[in-house]
Amino acid sequence: ITPHYTDYAEGSVLITAGGTRGLCNVTIEEGTPRWMQAQGKRGGWVTAEYAMLPRATQQRTPRESNGVGGRTHEIRRLVGRSLRAAIDLEKLGARTCIVDCDVLQADGGTRTAAITGGYVALRLALQKLVKAGVVDVGVFKDAVAAVSVGVVEEKALLDLCYAEDSRAQVDANVVMTATGEFIEVQFTGESRTFGRVMLDDLLNLAYKGIGDLLILQRETLD
Repeated sequence: ITPHYTDYAEGSVLITAGGTRGLCNVTIEEGTPRWMQAQGKRGGWVTAEYAMLPRATQQRTPRESNGVGGRTHEIRRLVGRSLRAAIDLEKLGARTCIVDCDVLQADGGTRTAAITGGYVALRLALQKLVKAGVVDVGVFKDAVAAVSVGVVEEKALLDLCYAEDSRAQVDANVVMTATGEFIEVQFTGESRTFGRVMLDDLLNLAYKGIGDLLILQRETLD
């Protein structure tokens, strides 16, 4: 994870995981979405955008210029949900944090990389407000990281690359906090069913991988 990768965003990192490279930029704006104002909700909001550059993949993927597709929309919501779990929205105040996650090169695990890198970029951005005395340090609830796991040829694997992911019999994305709480667990039997033993094995793998990522996040922030 390379912090302060761009000059203008309040928080920015480049995250590299194998062949996957993602740029996470955070913008902090004063004010909250209209729906929050209409409902009289206090505090702030964290939302995420996600996009993949046309040549992030081996063959060019057209830009989603006529509205985002279902996959992109799903990932945006996942990243947003995950990062909101890291922040005390009431202590954020009437502000909106926009986390832009752009995949420069894709080799599997792009959504989990967006969450892991997005958290660091968000923390960097908010640290500036905390240092300026604008936001209370209590705005930080817990660190958040994510990783993929799956089963390929009956073997449980951690952090699948594209070649593995495309052949996965079971595919999963796991998002956790530093205190070991789950934010989201997405398990799919692609070409076979799976039992409780396999489920536990994969969750244990994810727990280990996320632990390593949390250490890397702390080292980057330090």
